[in-house]
Amino acid sequence: MPAFQIVPASVLPPPSALPRAFWRELSSGIWFAALTTSLRNYLAGLAIGSLLGIALGVATGMSATLESFLAWIVRILRPIPGLAWVPFAILWFGIDPAAAIFIISTGVFWICYFAALGSVHSVERDLIELADAFGFRRADQKLVKVILPAAAPGILVGLRTALGQAWMAVVASEIFGVPGLGQRMMQASNLLASDVVVIYMATMAALYGLIDTSFVALQSRMLRWKR
Repeated sequence: MPAFQIVPASVLPPPSALPRAFWRELSSGIWFAALTTSLRNYLAGLAIGSLLGIALGVATGMSATLESFLAWIVRILRPIPGLAWVPFAILWFGIDPAAAIFIISTGVFWICYFAALGSVHSVERDLIELADAFGFRRADQKLVKVILPAAAPGILVGLRTALGQAWMAVVASEIFGVPGLGQRMMQASNLLASDVVVIYMATMAALYGLIDTSFVALQSRMLRWKR
């Protein structure tokens, strides 16, 4: 060990070790396989959780009866963390990507649900009355013409938060054996290969940065009518 290296490499790798570690993972095909597998799980869980959360949040926000009916169910299920569902995910789906997708979508669902619910509640009553005055009296007409456009900024903010939550859930959902970035990180950690762990942490950070930047650009384009 060099005299200037205060922290052991197994605890915190020197920056000079990272390019070699990345090249080993890349040339062996492990990095690309783990990345594509996790990305599939991430996108599937994000799509399922966000679509269900937004749909139910909007429906609940538009119906006081439905909101009252679901109130206690939400209070019971919402405090349960995503990791608590891991045993059930294994029992229901086995060690399979479907289990990871379930864990990811569960965390995403609640973020999108409450974002959509709050956004619909915040729609000004005057806009709904104005829609009635122009003949848009059916629920589907109000949804398309008034509620969704007015609630879109809040829903998109919730969806952006869900993008980050889904990435955190990827690692949690893969540490119990499902192939992907999380599994590879755990394998490297067990072997004290801290340089490999850092490589996959950096991979997730870089990919999330790209996804978030792209989403912000899309969000700005979708909401340009507000300017």
